[in-house]
Amino acid sequence: QVQLVESGGGTVQPGGSLRLSCAGSGHSLSLYAVAWFRQAPGKEREGIVCISKTDDLTYYEDSVKGRFTISRDNAKNTVALQMNNLKPEDTAVYYCAADPARCYDDYEAFYFGSYVQGTQVTVSS
Repeated sequence: QVQLVESGGGTVQPGGSLRLSCAGSGHSLSLYAVAWFRQAPGKEREGIVCISKTDDLTYYEDSVKGRFTISRDNAKNTVALQMNNLKPEDTAVYYCAADPARCYDDYEAFYFGSYVQGTQVTVSS
């Protein structure tokens, strides 16, 4: 069993930055593909980035390419999402998910999902 807990959300102005963290407990996240998803009000949850299990390949959704960066900190057993140049359309609840095999487009396909229902990011002036 892996428990995933997101943190680091908050309210920032457009152009600002936030760093989200997905902390894992129970097993090392280095053994899992880990993804970040987000869900804005009235919209479906969408995948924005995933880091693969074996060789740390990363896959970014077009709207966040060049602005968001996913990275592992195996010593802390976390996966971070550095978000720069934030835009109002980035406002959403952000979730992480983990899978022992690979990345998926669908949050429900991941073996483990959020344990705490995500972290809120609000981008507003």
